[in-house]
Amino acid sequence: MGAFKIEVFTTMLNGRWAQSLHPRSLATQARPSMAVLDDYLDIAKLHFSHIPASELSITAFNDSLPAFNHPQTSTSSRRTIIDRLKPYTIISSMRERTPFPRELLQELPNLKLLLATGTQFETFDLAAATELGISVAAAPGRGRTDGKPSQRPARPKLDIKKGGSHPTTQHAWALILALARNVATDDAVMKGPAKGWQSQLAIGLTGTTLGVVGLGRLGAAVARIGSLAWGMRVVCWSENLTQEKANRKAEEMGLPISGGNPLDPNVPTFTAVSKDELFETADVVSLHYVLSERSRGIVGTKELAQMKQSALLVNTSRGPLIDDTALYEALEKGRIRGAALDVFDVEPLPTDSPWRSTAWGTKGRSNLIITPHMGYVEDGIMHTWYEETAENLERWLRGQPLLHRLN
Repeated sequence: MGAFKIEVFTTMLNGRWAQSLHPRSLATQARPSMAVLDDYLDIAKLHFSHIPASELSITAFNDSLPAFNHPQTSTSSRRTIIDRLKPYTIISSMRERTPFPRELLQELPNLKLLLATGTQFETFDLAAATELGISVAAAPGRGRTDGKPSQRPARPKLDIKKGGSHPTTQHAWALILALARNVATDDAVMKGPAKGWQSQLAIGLTGTTLGVVGLGRLGAAVARIGSLAWGMRVVCWSENLTQEKANRKAEEMGLPISGGNPLDPNVPTFTAVSKDELFETADVVSLHYVLSERSRGIVGTKELAQMKQSALLVNTSRGPLIDDTALYEALEKGRIRGAALDVFDVEPLPTDSPWRSTAWGTKGRSNLIITPHMGYVEDGIMHTWYEETAENLERWLRGQPLLHRLN
């Protein structure tokens, strides 16, 4: 039996990524079929190529569908999404790039297995999947459980107290440092038509204040680095954060409850403050908050007006946490020094988005760095997710219980 051939489709729809080709219908297939969604960088096929074509037909899509339930998604685009996904028995998704609300799931009568990746599933209606007889299983990033060797070199797994961190933690600090040290601006100036040199003074971070919005696993890891690397004063806020909880989080990070800031050894290492105080005092604000209806737009006109003019704002969490209109107006007027965005309300970012302009940082506008939701797109975790997905796929084809069931 030969290995299957992965078909790849990439096109555009309504200025956003979508599809115009219709893969074969299940009515003509005697074998199950799987769609691999949002495989932008074409890395999935390495992990599924060992499965015989006679057992499973696989189609990989390198483009992206608009979110089915997004207010900007038209009726025709919703129909296109249904038409693309309807033939498949199995769907392999990449995190929350494609949401699966009830309204979509109930239009997919052939779907039996939804293979998810990551740990956040707020855009998946698991109750609806259960009612419709669709099994949902995750790939949490721990690796295969059956002892099969990885096709990628092993990477060390370090405890957070010993230097280990999530890829998003590294990306958040890459963006903070790129803003503070003018990395993107100076790079563009030196390569541009003028072949220029230094663009503006950099910002030193030593002894400044880091404001962390959301002191969960990722927020605390970002705070830990700021405290240890540059002696930053760390202030934190979330809706239910208390000083006691902040102290416990500092201990979990291997830090002392108090004395983490060498400039003020008597204050808590992670200081819980009000939302107003955080935005008024922080030199760097980094968002690490779970998106919900209640947290949507938690950074708006008021919060941006409270920030220092020299402050930096970084979002590696979820795009809708920030009011786009308010941020655009603040940056257009140079209200803060700069912002860095890795996440957006609509992804991939539309080609006509004002965030894609090269005018940022000129004529009084704030600096702006944008990256294409790279916080988790690291070789290690991406390949691990696909390895785990492949293991669950093999188990399903053999009629064995799924690992990491979500429903």
